[in-house]
Amino acid sequence: MRVLGIGSRILHADFGKGVVTNVSSNQYWVTFMDKGLETIEMDADFEVIEAISNEVDTVSFFDVESSLVAILQKWSDATQRVAIADKWKGGNLVLEPGEVGMSNKEIPINTFFHKIVMVRDRIRVMEQKINSSKNLDDQEKVDLQQYVTRIYGSLTTFNVLFKNKSDHFVGEKS
Repeated sequence: MRVLGIGSRILHADFGKGVVTNVSSNQYWVTFMDKGLETIEMDADFEVIEAISNEVDTVSFFDVESSLVAILQKWSDATQRVAIADKWKGGNLVLEPGEVGMSNKEIPINTFFHKIVMVRDRIRVMEQKINSSKNLDDQEKVDLQQYVTRIYGSLTTFNVLFKNKSDHFVGEKS
């Protein structure tokens, strides 16, 4: 069995490109560009892009993770790390059609959650651009902000997926 050191880069069929940030007795802790931190078995099927020999770790896991998070935030449109509620981890979203004879569509809930978080992050960026725009007058900004607030309100159904209440969508408060 191959043993990769911290800093090794891999390509996983389900998670994409990632960097090994910790090694346990039978698993790698890998921070993936699109999926965040995941653990994978050492004998899992993945391609090694760059192997780092298993040397003494002179940098802590926390330092590596903090650096990777900073890089991901700098080069993507994600604004922060968001955790899915533990009860949904590894689950599936099943869409059952109303039309007889049609088959169900099953989607990994982590994939669905990731897309919801991306929508939320993009709405936040749009909100920031509206508020900082020099081409809109104050009334136009207020009008557009009301639409953004209604969008957040429409998405509150998905709050059940978030681990932390601080990550929830919040619509208009009464």
